[in-house]
Amino acid sequence: MTEVGMVDPDILRARFSQALSDIYRREVPLYGTLLELVGSPGGDPRLRVERHGAIRLGLPDELRGIRRLFAVMGLHPVGYYDLAGAGIPVHSTAFRPIQAAALAASPFRVFTSLLRLELIADPALRDEAAAILSGRRIFTGRLLELVALAEAEGGLPAEHADRFLAEALETFRWHPTAAVEAATYHQLRAAHPLVADVVCFRGPHINHLTPRTRDIDVTHGAMRARGMKPKPTIEGPPRRQVPILLRQTSFLALDEVVRFADGAPGTHTARFGEVEQRGAALTPEGRTLYDRLLALMQAEVASGIPHAEAAAIFAAFPDDLDGLHAAKLAFFRPGTREPILYEDFLPASAAGIFRSNLGAADPVGADAMPVGGGRAAFEVALGAPVLDEMALYASRASEAAG
Repeated sequence: MTEVGMVDPDILRARFSQALSDIYRREVPLYGTLLELVGSPGGDPRLRVERHGAIRLGLPDELRGIRRLFAVMGLHPVGYYDLAGAGIPVHSTAFRPIQAAALAASPFRVFTSLLRLELIADPALRDEAAAILSGRRIFTGRLLELVALAEAEGGLPAEHADRFLAEALETFRWHPTAAVEAATYHQLRAAHPLVADVVCFRGPHINHLTPRTRDIDVTHGAMRARGMKPKPTIEGPPRRQVPILLRQTSFLALDEVVRFADGAPGTHTARFGEVEQRGAALTPEGRTLYDRLLALMQAEVASGIPHAEAAAIFAAFPDDLDGLHAAKLAFFRPGTREPILYEDFLPASAAGIFRSNLGAADPVGADAMPVGGGRAAFEVALGAPVLDEMALYASRASEAAG
């Protein structure tokens, strides 16, 4: 229940999501084309509004502030994703609704990454990046006042909703004027394109918004037909009769004209368009099997076996509702064969999308970055623990029985 006089976080989140989509559609016209490809007047109403965004932050204070901002809209940090193993110097969480009713009302999510400055190999460049980031402010003063008000009042007073949304949108806008000189940008880009994207601009611009489609293979083909230059392959599990987890693809990032702080013109590659198909949430047993088969498939692809042939490995994963239920591989609503929808992300898929849109084929080898040990530091930066997605699915499955 929402307190009298307070704006419903579900409504606030839905308004924010739509406003962000409107801005991104104006700034990245191909995103509008993508919406046209997946849009349908019938079927699941969630498909017409569901989307996720992604942002990249530079410092712990920014992550803590984003957590406070998103909490006003009913978004909570779920899951921890370490992308260093794929040569991406970030670790991440997904801010999303956690209650079934909230997900049904507005399933907007934001995949949120924090730059790991310690993974910049050059100490001098690392210090310069930290100094640049320490001088920026990604939240307006009025927005911080409204967040503090919402925290003190246990919700945002309805009369402040319009101003809150206007101020919040400022955090995520694209700024074509960089915060650094051209030489600094190119130094940071040489270290890693993602580092340049995070450090060199005034805020955490939305780097993509992702609508959901019912059939990503059909959408992928339509993207090619429209000349949108999608990734050659779809990230995630192969095509199945019963979709599981998450499948994603994207069109390549745009080369956008920017002007550096010294007045020099240039281009920056950052923003792209992504589309996703969601399936059943897997139990821990299901994820273990999925991860094992995915590793085998990736090893075969790396050895030169075509992706389509390597995907045959997934024949070992049951592809019917009865089989998934009997083997306890997916979460179901008790007494039904209705799977619970997967609401989260996959580290390998996220890394694949990131790497294909950084403007470099292999900017940093995966073996150049240490893996593990980052979750505790991430939660300190966040100022809160990340929620366990498996526990959330198990809880929803139990609640459905009541």
